[in-house]
Amino acid sequence: MVTGELRRQVDKVWDAFWSGGIANPVEVIEQITYLLFIKRLDDLQLLAEKKASRFGDPVENPIFPVGHDEHAVSPRPYRDLRWSVFTNYSSSEMFDVVSEHVFPWLRRLGAEGSSYARNMRDARFTIPTPALLTKVVDLLADIPMDDRDTKGDIYEYMLGKLATSGTNGQFRTARHIIKLMVDLQQPRPDDVIIDPAVGTAGFLVAAEEHLREHHPEIWADAGSRTHFNGPMFTGYDSDAAMARIASMNMLLHGVDNPTIERADALSEGHPGLDQYSLVLANPPFAGSLDDETVAKDLQKVVKTRKTELLFLVLMVRMLRNGGRAAVIVPEGVLFGSSNAHKAVRKLLVDDHKLDAVIKLPSGTFKPYTGVSTAILLFTKTSSGGTDNVWFYDVRADGMTLDDKRTPIEADDLPDVLARWRSLRPPIGERARRDETSPVFDEPSNPRTAQSFLVPKQEIVDNNYALSLNRYKEIEIEEVEHRSPAEILDELDALELGIQDGLKRLREMLA
Repeated sequence: MVTGELRRQVDKVWDAFWSGGIANPVEVIEQITYLLFIKRLDDLQLLAEKKASRFGDPVENPIFPVGHDEHAVSPRPYRDLRWSVFTNYSSSEMFDVVSEHVFPWLRRLGAEGSSYARNMRDARFTIPTPALLTKVVDLLADIPMDDRDTKGDIYEYMLGKLATSGTNGQFRTARHIIKLMVDLQQPRPDDVIIDPAVGTAGFLVAAEEHLREHHPEIWADAGSRTHFNGPMFTGYDSDAAMARIASMNMLLHGVDNPTIERADALSEGHPGLDQYSLVLANPPFAGSLDDETVAKDLQKVVKTRKTELLFLVLMVRMLRNGGRAAVIVPEGVLFGSSNAHKAVRKLLVDDHKLDAVIKLPSGTFKPYTGVSTAILLFTKTSSGGTDNVWFYDVRADGMTLDDKRTPIEADDLPDVLARWRSLRPPIGERARRDETSPVFDEPSNPRTAQSFLVPKQEIVDNNYALSLNRYKEIEIEEVEHRSPAEILDELDALELGIQDGLKRLREMLA
């Protein structure tokens, strides 16, 4: 978390943009991301040069080749495009290099036909003056970006300023909620992961971080490394700026060639069917779309214009059999009475395997929205398989449930993960469990507990309702009260004591 002096430094960068005439938060984030990305490219080249010099070898596939950029109108050496070089120029020359040379080169950087190349085609440098560029560059230089965790925290803090993204049903998912969802589904080295509403790529970044931490064997195999740096990660977003930010965010986190497409995932050009093994998403749930804009194959499954229902259908269709999903839905999906709502719930329960419904506190997505939400975990089977659905009532997520969302001690999320793993340990986890591992007997939990299992047939009998409150039992504690006469006798005794005390006080004063 960004606090204290580091937070003040980041706020100075933000304030510099606002005072310099750039007030759109998305544009601010985009321009900062470009600069951080350019700095990251130079850092990578420096690492490659140090490694090559140790062995006396030339740099393989240098980001900044030797020679001049022949594509430029007035060619300059590629060396001039490096952060460590142009930041030492005068304000006016640095502004000229960045606007006239670095940005055109940045747009050409991706492999021909890659999603990066498509997204960056419209990248624009919008910092208006040399003075503002110099100020921002100097401020960024003072912020420590070497540590991976610190860099992630800083970037997340800046993304948290995208309050305007709360419009149109799109808003940023808190990092700790993303991490919970990723940990629940345990990404594996052979997974093919997609977020069909990718935003700034928070879910994909968390997935790659999980893989780096838990699967170091990826780096020992060339095929695994190639898969990690390309086919493993896919994201779609209808907003061009978000697609560009997502592309650079993945590259900043060390994924070389993910597929990040600017496209409406619900349209006819939606992601391929039966291709992915893991979906991680918090899709927008802003209301209704026009029938003409929605893919016909989705409309055949469920006749609706509600985005939250259409995205669920899309996710099922994108997954290959055996694929799994963790997705945030508004609570209305769990109990809505329309034919479309019931059809989608029936699809998950009867045709596939609904694993869990994790109810989140109503303030989880403040300040963007106070809508109550839940996490659905399901597995695509195309042949049913739902037996018992696990419900968990999250009452605290480690943050206050007001607009400020400041950290507190109360936090159910570690317990959610521990109990889920007791039900479904990760592959290989059973062999590693020992007497120090927590043991939970979830199947025997009563309906008054914070988590419990509900049989499929009971859900079917309740019209496929998935609201936790439909199945949770309220435990009424019996309290034995004293009789009124006993209370009155006690009051009489107290009154006598008071009178006696007053009498003795008067005697002392006489």
